[in-house]
Amino acid sequence: MVVSEQADGSCPSLNVEDYRFSDILDRPLQITGYDLTEKFLLRSGTVTEDLPSFRLGSSPLIKQTKLIFPDGLSSEYSLVSIFRVRRTTKKDRWYLWQILGQSGSSQVSVVVDGDKKAVEFSFQGLLKNSLRYTFKSRDLHPLFDRQWHKFGISVWSNRVSIYVDCMLAETKTTDERDNINLSGHTLISTRVEDGKPVDVCSHDTFLKQIFIVYHPP
Repeated sequence: MVVSEQADGSCPSLNVEDYRFSDILDRPLQITGYDLTEKFLLRSGTVTEDLPSFRLGSSPLIKQTKLIFPDGLSSEYSLVSIFRVRRTTKKDRWYLWQILGQSGSSQVSVVVDGDKKAVEFSFQGLLKNSLRYTFKSRDLHPLFDRQWHKFGISVWSNRVSIYVDCMLAETKTTDERDNINLSGHTLISTRVEDGKPVDVCSHDTFLKQIFIVYHPP
């Protein structure tokens, strides 16, 4: 289940400029999105093959949502990341990604829970209520073995699917979501407990990639 550093047809390399997300889309079409490692101006770290890591540092990884998604967030999208957790933080509970409203309330988030070996997807419903969907499939367990893994979450109008290393782990039917307000802030790789960047590498704080891609109409 460890991510291979060599690209092949079943698990293509993650390049925003020339990207085919056949493992989480219904059909392999070229699509567009935002590279969040670039948006957050992370410092480049180690390089393995043609895919560099990025040093997270100690500063909070939070920016105005308008700067991250200048054209707004599509109603159907996928979030993709390649990371590995540290021995000391593999049981942490942390936000892989979160968008906060102007008042500071959460509008959408992806939480990685190392203690429960689970992933939570939350969003604001049409009644401004918070809806949470917890994924606990055993296929998620490799995310916490301190190796590099490719993680994807595909968000459609009425369902959400979780992928690990290009393999479908679990799908849940969801309620309708409210539109995202761009007046707040967006954060990545942040501990739920104290808002500090989470350590996601075995020797230093590295993240290979995290970005949002839009589903074709």
